[in-house]
Amino acid sequence: MTVGFRLDAAVLLVLVSLVLPPFCLGIRSIPATGDGMGFDRFAEAPDYRNGEGCPVSADKRVFGLKSSCDPSLVHVAMTLDSEYLRGSIAAVHSVLKHASCPENIFFHFISAEFDPASPRVLTQLVRSTFPSLNFKVYIFREDTVINLISSSIREALENPLNYARNYLGDILDLCVDRVIYLDSDLVLVDDIHKLWKTTLTGLKIIGAPEYCHANFTKYFTDTFWSDPVLSRVFGSRRPCYFNTGVMVMDLVKWREGNYRKRIENWMEIQRKKRIYDLGSLPPFLLVFAGNVEAIDHRWNQHGLGGDNVKGSCRSLHPGPVSLLHWSGKGKPWVRLDARKPCPLDYLWEPYDLYKHSNKIKTQHQPSMVFYSSTLIGYSSYL
Repeated sequence: MTVGFRLDAAVLLVLVSLVLPPFCLGIRSIPATGDGMGFDRFAEAPDYRNGEGCPVSADKRVFGLKSSCDPSLVHVAMTLDSEYLRGSIAAVHSVLKHASCPENIFFHFISAEFDPASPRVLTQLVRSTFPSLNFKVYIFREDTVINLISSSIREALENPLNYARNYLGDILDLCVDRVIYLDSDLVLVDDIHKLWKTTLTGLKIIGAPEYCHANFTKYFTDTFWSDPVLSRVFGSRRPCYFNTGVMVMDLVKWREGNYRKRIENWMEIQRKKRIYDLGSLPPFLLVFAGNVEAIDHRWNQHGLGGDNVKGSCRSLHPGPVSLLHWSGKGKPWVRLDARKPCPLDYLWEPYDLYKHSNKIKTQHQPSMVFYSSTLIGYSSYL
């Protein structure tokens, strides 16, 4: 009887592996017990709750739980790995702190298959830090993209997890028809529901702040621009640079148009001809630049990490701020720990939940007032 059960279980496991998408496996979170790797050194976040007027889902009314298919949810996708873990935790904290309806946010975390911290450990960490968070962790199979990645100007840009955003349409549940993708080196200082309400007009698949004053030609090599067939991709478009660290994505249109494959096609060309040097960004530009729903620049004050070589200090762009993004080599937690922070790194520090006895304190931190919805929340995980 026991042998028969084991055989049935083995057969079931094989069938599940065949049916599930090749890109990921969803795993449930379990109570945190500490991992022995220092990842239990995060303080538990405050319990942020919905304000008045927030929708209450039918699932929660009946079962006290929320499914990722709940239509009242705001969906946020992020990567989760040991190297950028501290940044990811701070980003989640900032989203919840400033959200008008934090209970109505569902996080989709994409974790690398071979990360030093296993997806199970990372799941435990998220649960212990945010006990009431709606979230799911997916395992990203690196062999999906590893053979398509070419060398970049910075080694960190070659991490397969950087390309997980290309596969969100395959990874996330089919009922998730829209998602906000966020990088791990940013914090929000405004209500994410405002960003969620972005309208993608016409046939546009993604929305992001555009920077049409930037020198677009520098994102591709002379080999690309001198090839009349390749460069013709922009012939009917007016392309502008946009940063892929903050995007609103229509996953219905994404799946219907098989945009994952379109991006992969350009990566395959890159393997044969050196047409760009900058990691996962250029393929997105090749597919979408010139056909992006322009979002206000306040939603991606990027470049705060400096360039991709030196990571030098930078100031904010002119105008209002809703999101601070440390794209570039320099990361605020690294510079703060090294006691060599840039002035704007102190704006990241209030969201840091890492238990560090040597955090820098200074009386010369920059002052800036942000919109904040001081609310507290409970939610559950499916």
